[in-house]
Amino acid sequence: MQLFLLVGFTSFLLTLLLTPALRDLFRRLGIVDAPGGERKIHMAPVPRVGGISLMLSMAVSFALVHAIGLRGPQAAGLDLIFKLLAPASLVFLLGLADDVFGLRPWQKLLVQVAAAGWAYWLGVRVFGFAGFTAWSWVSLPLTVFWLVLCMNAFNLIDGVDGLAAGLGLFATLTMLAAAFMQANMALAVATIPLAGSLIAFLRYNFNPATVFLGDSGSLLIGFLLGCYGVIWSLKTATLLGMVAPMMALFVPLLDVVLAVARRFLRHQPLFQADKGHIHHRLLEQGLTPRKAVLTLYAICMAGATVSLVQLVLRNQFANVVVLLFCAAAWMGVQHLGYLEFNVARDMLLGGTFRRLIDAQIQLRRFERELDAARTLEECWAALKRGCQRFGFRGLRLSVDGEVYEQKPEGNGAGPYWVLRVALSDRDYLNLLREHGEQQHSPVLGPLIDMLRGKLQEKLPSLSWDARQKRLMRTGAAGGI
Repeated sequence: MQLFLLVGFTSFLLTLLLTPALRDLFRRLGIVDAPGGERKIHMAPVPRVGGISLMLSMAVSFALVHAIGLRGPQAAGLDLIFKLLAPASLVFLLGLADDVFGLRPWQKLLVQVAAAGWAYWLGVRVFGFAGFTAWSWVSLPLTVFWLVLCMNAFNLIDGVDGLAAGLGLFATLTMLAAAFMQANMALAVATIPLAGSLIAFLRYNFNPATVFLGDSGSLLIGFLLGCYGVIWSLKTATLLGMVAPMMALFVPLLDVVLAVARRFLRHQPLFQADKGHIHHRLLEQGLTPRKAVLTLYAICMAGATVSLVQLVLRNQFANVVVLLFCAAAWMGVQHLGYLEFNVARDMLLGGTFRRLIDAQIQLRRFERELDAARTLEECWAALKRGCQRFGFRGLRLSVDGEVYEQKPEGNGAGPYWVLRVALSDRDYLNLLREHGEQQHSPVLGPLIDMLRGKLQEKLPSLSWDARQKRLMRTGAAGGI
């Protein structure tokens, strides 16, 4: 126990001294996160050096552990902890390069995958989830996915003073408590330096922050906690296994899942930053940055409690507790008022999604009918059938002076609007639609684009056909 206290205090003291020194140095060098932009809420330049002080403090602490050492059974697993410093250093350098120079998303993802694969090779391996044991060949992609998810979860949620560091601290303390409950001394040695560093760092990072974690800090915390979560799960006796670490990391993981889902539903790039994260939603609802952070701290503490409850219960009641917590979390997400999920739910339950699928099928069928049309008459017949299915009451096609028209009932005297599709300077297609008609409206834009493209593609042959018809009519009239 004295070793643990010594290591934790060493990490705490080093971070407490290094952070302000590095902060002032980077401020003089001008390497800061400048205010401005839609997503930034700080009003003055702030250095992003938190990752440097964390990495240096933990490296010294681990060196101290290695020098003093643990004896007997307590030393089991320490080799893996020491070896993880190598891929952790790679993650730290990746974040530092992004903080200073800026990297493309694919470059960061490539290095993250490499670091996760390195950790797998060293022995950090996810073997299953929720009682299901994965095949051996699934373990590698599952482990890489988990570690990359954890890294990006902490990177994305680092948007308000003290948020990522505080959530990381709660998760670290949870894993530390689990380590002592399971007599997992290797996990305890791994988590104590991180806990000491984060406690000291919050002295400067909590609102109003004078220093930020930066990508070097957030990616490092996510990587380490992801690895420590796997090590924790290997000794978890419950059927839930990896669910315990997931509960400890609940808030960052939920935020990254919501971010990916939102951007997917809105057809936006997955790596494009926005203001839709959980902390942004809390700020938009009127909470101050400090209250928003404290609210998420409370939710994180609830998740940490659930994860530790599993160690105590070790029966089916642990599953019930997790399900109740997830249900409460879902109600909380609903309270945040994400329009993306509300619209998706209304589309699925209200029938809009089925109507959209039917409209897409009709659109492709219409496109094939136009492709199959060879003459002007065949094209006109296909247009009448297709446009009627899409709710148009009348249409008029003009090609090289030849006019085909189908008027709606009552000769179009009712409440109609006309959509004109220009095919050339003089050729066009007019579509008449009744006001208030909603049938197949979800694909109205793609329908018009398809009609214009297909008719312009066929325009030379249709124009030749129209001229032939005029010549035939002129010849017949001359013969009479």
